[in-house]
Amino acid sequence: MNLFHRLLRLLFGSGAPTRSENRPRSAPAPAPASRPPTTSDVLATPLAEPFRKPAETTSPVSPGPLPEVAADPYFATTADSKPVGKSDGKKSLGLEANAYLPISRQEIKKAAKGMDRFGNPWFGRRDLIPPADDPRTNLIDRAMVTQGLLSPEQLHEIHDVGARMDQVKPSLAAIEHQAALEGGAAVAADREARALLKARKKAEAAQRKQKRVDEVAHRKATDIVFLGRGVSAGLGDRLSDLEALTTAGLPLLSTPADLAAALALPISKLRWLAFHTEAATRTHYVQFTVPKKSGGLRTLSAPHRTLAEAQRWIFQEIIAKLPVESSAHGFVAGRSIVSNATAHCRRAIVVNMDLEAFFPSIGFPRVRRVFRRLGYSPAVATILALLTTECPRRTVVYAGTTYHVATGPRGLPQGACTSPGLSNQVAIRLDRRLAGLARKFDLSYTRYADDLTLSGDATLEARVGYLMARLRHIASEEGFAINEAKSRVLRQGTAQTVTGLVVNDRPGVRRAEVRRLRAILHRAKSEGLASQNRANHPDFLAWLRGKIAFVAMARPEAGAALQAELDALLQ
Repeated sequence: MNLFHRLLRLLFGSGAPTRSENRPRSAPAPAPASRPPTTSDVLATPLAEPFRKPAETTSPVSPGPLPEVAADPYFATTADSKPVGKSDGKKSLGLEANAYLPISRQEIKKAAKGMDRFGNPWFGRRDLIPPADDPRTNLIDRAMVTQGLLSPEQLHEIHDVGARMDQVKPSLAAIEHQAALEGGAAVAADREARALLKARKKAEAAQRKQKRVDEVAHRKATDIVFLGRGVSAGLGDRLSDLEALTTAGLPLLSTPADLAAALALPISKLRWLAFHTEAATRTHYVQFTVPKKSGGLRTLSAPHRTLAEAQRWIFQEIIAKLPVESSAHGFVAGRSIVSNATAHCRRAIVVNMDLEAFFPSIGFPRVRRVFRRLGYSPAVATILALLTTECPRRTVVYAGTTYHVATGPRGLPQGACTSPGLSNQVAIRLDRRLAGLARKFDLSYTRYADDLTLSGDATLEARVGYLMARLRHIASEEGFAINEAKSRVLRQGTAQTVTGLVVNDRPGVRRAEVRRLRAILHRAKSEGLASQNRANHPDFLAWLRGKIAFVAMARPEAGAALQAELDALLQ
């Protein structure tokens, strides 16, 4: 009932009756009316006028004698009323007197049991107020009046509201229909707007994607921004120290495009040559092995033609112009194994030590730092370092495809023309520190590639152990390791050799080596040159010429005599 009273308050405001107003406190008989209204008075009341609050009922309807029909203003005959909705604007509910007759509880139950509530069109409806002439509604009205829950005046107002609802329902339906049409049109317009917005955004996204594709294609054709994992960090920095490069007489390069133009290569070709990958189906080097003098095999890597040409340009235009420490004699114009050995002639003690895996130990980061130190931008330094380094690789066949898989980090390949010069640049700090150590103890220091040599007078005998320990420590700090198997301490009582030359008196070749070459040439006169290839050298003539050139470098007169004998055999 609370919900029902809220509905009445919503429709009529504060004038709607409440349960507290309608529930009687006592049961006195209703006071007689001073002038009972007639039926015509009730029918003449228009529904369109605002309802006045009905007279307050202070007592429930008693089961005593019923009043006259004509004396009750809410009772009217159906014969005097017109159907609802058919009048000219003035209507009444047409309720008869027996609509509010008291009824007992047993009669209510009996009447309710005889009704089919599920067949009643008004049962369960929440969108309307059932009409008063509905039998089930009439039974409920009589029961509420009998129980004192509602008065006839309140029931009249309720059914009057229902009648008004019936009047406005067609207009409400029309309004709802119009609202549905307008809502549908609004939804359709919104959907259309959303579709247009979606299409516009899709077109804009497609334009952005195409623009991105065009930018990537243009950048690939004119620039390099990625060259593999772990090596591409500096490709975005294009700032070179042009003043330092100009002072050193080096090419002015700041961007990958500058380097590509200098190498006379398209950007795509330069990217292909410098790209780093852990597993490649093609490699830029031909690898082969040669035997070492000390035993084992040495892996050499010969670059293919395009890469070899690029490396040759790097060597001639950059590396060959760089200064080298005076203690470095390997791979330097005007210096040789003879100049390296000359510094140690007629010394009491000669200490020889060897750097282990010299070229492979000089990795990509150290080579890049060399080019950065010269003044090149990180982008150019990165590409130059990639062009001059390579990973050790092994061949793997997987799913019918041959892959060259990296087995270690990038380093200087033995076989590239740039590796010797770059190794001298990387070892500059090592040479300076060891030269300083030699000056401290009044020693001579030289380095030929990976061969380190220090020599001194007899006072060095007491400090040999300390000297070798310091040398190991300095080499380790500079990123190198000592090959202990090749460490030698040579005194005057033995043949002191430095880079293959005897230095006890003056640089020279071992006498046994010269005698062996003379014997080969002498026997070749009678037995033929091919018969002297007892070691099965692949190219015996080239090997023999190399040996004679080695002798001529240290002992020119002996070398000239051997070369004359060989020329006579070949005529």
